[in-house]
Amino acid sequence: MTGLPADFVLPVDKSEGPTSHDVVDAARRSLGVQRIGHTGTLDPFASGLLLLCVGKATRLAQYFSGLDKTYEAVAKLGVSTDTLDRAGTIVGESTGWEDLTTQRIEAALDTLRGEISQVPPQYSAKKVSGERAYVRAREGLEVELEACTVTVMSLQLTSAALPSVTFTVRCSSGTYIRALARDLGEVLGVGAHLTGLRRTAIGDWNVQDAVPFADLSDLPSVARAAVAPLAALTHMPTMDVDDEQAGRLALGQAVAVPDQAAKGAVAVAHAGALVAIGEADEGFLRPRKVFSA
Repeated sequence: MTGLPADFVLPVDKSEGPTSHDVVDAARRSLGVQRIGHTGTLDPFASGLLLLCVGKATRLAQYFSGLDKTYEAVAKLGVSTDTLDRAGTIVGESTGWEDLTTQRIEAALDTLRGEISQVPPQYSAKKVSGERAYVRAREGLEVELEACTVTVMSLQLTSAALPSVTFTVRCSSGTYIRALARDLGEVLGVGAHLTGLRRTAIGDWNVQDAVPFADLSDLPSVARAAVAPLAALTHMPTMDVDDEQAGRLALGQAVAVPDQAAKGAVAVAHAGALVAIGEADEGFLRPRKVFSA
């Protein structure tokens, strides 16, 4: 990994085709590092932003998983599939989309904005009786998943070349865009499935700053896109500590902090580098994950 830091977060622009795990495997081969993980799966047919955590930064993955996601999506009205996307088997068809207007589509989208109740797809990684839902679905077993509450902050129609509609969505973590396409089709009474999906942002991370999947073997490109652990945690409160405090935190000891300091999980910095993830409360900062030697 000549020219690269030992630990960093790498935004990758995944192409259509490979799985998220394929991207991790490619990064391991290209960078010569085994300790790499990703923070949020993208389906093989989807493209866009995937965050890889390299080296000790793998311990930070949980602090990215809850960030909002932004997508560009395409749905085909009038055709429903069992997987809710183009990879599935057609289970329903309707010509009702021929009578739809942009106004009706906009009205349907309006019902899917804000805090909504969403039933996850049967072909998903949700667990049912300890087993992944997609495993049971592939075996032809009945899969009943409970609805989850998700938040759709923004849902905008960008084009309607019927029967296809294109929309952008910013949503909370855990929202299934395939399910949004399904629900749009149900509200319109014609059915629908997802035919295209691209993740353009995760929190403040933007796909424009990512290294293309095809360039993972180009170390200068990887180096330009790599982000140091502390800089990768700008969405978290940050607390600077002095030499003595950094030393105590490295030993797993709590240190005193001002009562008005940020509460909850904080990124702890010393000399411009991440030394720990701490928990601040009642005037003390307690280390939860230590990164300094």
